[in-house]
Amino acid sequence: MHTHCLTCGRSLRTETSRARGYGTHCYRTIRRAARLLDTYKTAQIDAALELIEDGGIIPVRPGRVWATVSTDGQSIHRTAPNACTCPAGLRGTPCYHLAAVALLTR
Repeated sequence: MHTHCLTCGRSLRTETSRARGYGTHCYRTIRRAARLLDTYKTAQIDAALELIEDGGIIPVRPGRVWATVSTDGQSIHRTAPNACTCPAGLRGTPCYHLAAVALLTR
């Protein structure tokens, strides 16, 4: 049994939270991230995190459209939560640009 959340350190009030080791908000965040892992490959998640860390994703219309930089840094793609203008996105394949947007909006 835990008395504090393993993620944020806040006191855990309910028996369920104490058994899990996570508060309601942190547990919800972890579950959303787990669903994201089901959709994208590990390499795509890693590339998405790198894109975010390098500042390669810029909101054009906050919450709706982002400008995302390609792997080689030569192209900029428009990415929305459900579509991307990169070659993979145009084929309807999940790309790391979409993963980055999903990470930012969840």
